[in-house]
Formats: sequence, structure tokens, C-alpha cells
Amino acid sequence: MGCGTWCSSGALHSSNERSLHDRALSLRAPMARFRPNPPPTRHGVSASCTVLPPEVWPSVLDFLIQRFQHISAHTWCERLANGDVVDDSGDLITAQSPYEAGLRIYYYRDLPQETPIPFHEVVLYHDAHLMVVDKPHFLPVMPSGQYLQETVLVRLKNKLGLNDIAPIHRIDRDTAGLVMFSLNPATRDAYHALFRERNVHKTYEAIAPWNAALPWPANGVLRRESRIVESKHFMQQCELEGPSNAITDIRLLEVCGDLARYELKPVTGQRHQLRVHMNALGLPILNDGIYPVLTPEGSTDFAKPLQLLAKSIAFIDPLSSQPCEFVSKRKLQLATMKPD
Repeated sequence: MGCGTWCSSGALHSSNERSLHDRALSLRAPMARFRPNPPPTRHGVSASCTVLPPEVWPSVLDFLIQRFQHISAHTWCERLANGDVVDDSGDLITAQSPYEAGLRIYYYRDLPQETPIPFHEVVLYHDAHLMVVDKPHFLPVMPSGQYLQETVLVRLKNKLGLNDIAPIHRIDRDTAGLVMFSLNPATRDAYHALFRERNVHKTYEAIAPWNAALPWPANGVLRRESRIVESKHFMQQCELEGPSNAITDIRLLEVCGDLARYELKPVTGQRHQLRVHMNALGLPILNDGIYPVLTPEGSTDFAKPLQLLAKSIAFIDPLSSQPCEFVSKRKLQLATMKPD
């Protein structure tokens, strides 16, 4: 990697919300992580993959209709007729193909009425192994549910022709800021290891209510430690009694009336950790549609982005052993914010 010494995000060289769709897939069909001989991407979208379980069905079509009930039988018949379902040898699966337990099949999906997202990602850095992208609010990192073409990953594949690109980590669709992508499968795990071993230092900024009555320590850093688990609604997480599995350091940056800008440094990486911890402190992040109140799906307001930004990321590059740091060019405008 060509990072050399500390890399500024100002230079360009040459970065989970689960949907009902995702939950349905996880409950109803065995999805395959290991994907030998995958078919080529189409319009930047990789084929989805599943392995037929040890059951008995009259045909592959019967299995698909029953297991993926959110997809109509008509849609599956169209996909089969159009050659959009194949096995791992590249042979077409048809409406008459017999069921074969253990068979790995690939299928393409599309979203004919996908809503355009009018905000754009910016590439801050790339070399032969790594790409760092500055993501806008509202844009998902990867395809999920109702988002396919309107994702950072598919946009980059389409614009840059990089079929081997893959995210090294993710941030929520609602969150703006830095996301790292791997460009080389041979070195991908070296970058994944940075996150597995917690050797990445991430800093976020957030705008939330100000409460001077909170017990701010003399050093100005309030540490929140708690146990975060899934809530009754799969879109939310919650805190429960028990051993801590989530740690966030919170520091006040500035106050403007009833609101303040905070620096958030997650020590751990639980899902929705920053949003849960701020809400638990009575400081819900401005325009949060999940905490404390879950808003109905489809009520996205582009005029009210979640005021959470993945501001910077720093690490020792595993290939060059050089320190690297990237900083988002995006800013949260505290002076223009108004609490509801």
C-alpha cells in the first residue's frame, strides 16, 4: 500500500440496518458464504447464493417459491425463464429442474422501482489494495432489502469496473462518513484482521441534546459501558443487565443552545452501539429514526439526516507497516440544527 506516513483525506491517489427482506432470508433459507465458481456480476450486482438443504421437493422451483415467500411464484418463473438462476457449474436451472439436496445455486435479483438516492459517495484514497470512501447519509454500503443499485458497493462497481471490490467494514445507511473497501482478494483478510483484532481507531461526531447535569469527568471524557443485545423489534438494540460488551468514550466538542456536538470513540463494535449509548444517556442523536422511537419504514426524510458522522479512521497498514489516517470532508452543521 502506498500510504507512506500519515495520509491526509484531502489527497486522491492514482469509504446495518437489517431489512425485513434480510430477516426473511436468514430465517427461511440457508445462505452460502463460500461461493465457488460464482457467475459474473450484472450491472454491478453479484448473484445471490443458496445451498439446497437436505429435504425433498418435487423441483427446485417448488423449493424457491416456498422458502422465499416474499418473492412471488410469477417472479421465480420469470427468473428461471430468463436464465437468471444457475448452479455452481454454470448450468441453467429451469422450471423442470429436479431438486438435488446440497446443490449450490445462484440467482440474480432486481428492484424495478428502486428509489434514487440523490447524494453521492466520494473516493478519498485508493491504491492496489485499499479504497477509502466518504459516504453520504441515506446511502447503504451494500445491497439489502429495497436497496440494490443505490448502494456504495454497486455504484463503485458500475463506475469503476471493479468486480473484486468488497467492504472491509460497514456503517449504517443513516450514518455518513468513512468506509474502507478491499480491492485485492489476496490481501483482503489482512485488512479484515485490523477490525477483528480491534487495531482500528475510529472517531465519530454527533449532534445531540446538551445536558450539563450529566456527570462529566474532569478529563472531559464520559465513558459508557453496558451490555447491548437485540431488542424485541429486530431493528432495535437495547441495554440489559449483565457483563459489559459495549464501550464508548464521549467527549463534548461544543454547545449551541439546547444542542451540542460530541466526539464519540467506540472501543467495541456492537450494532447501533453509538445510537444506543447516546439514547441511554438521554442524548438521542438528532433525527434518529430508530432511537428512542422507531419510525415506520418508508418514512425517510432527505431533509433530516441522522446527525452522526464517521469522521476519521486510523490504523497501521498491515502491508506497509506505515501509520495511516483518513478524515471525512463532510461536516455536521451544529449552528443550523434545531431540535424537534
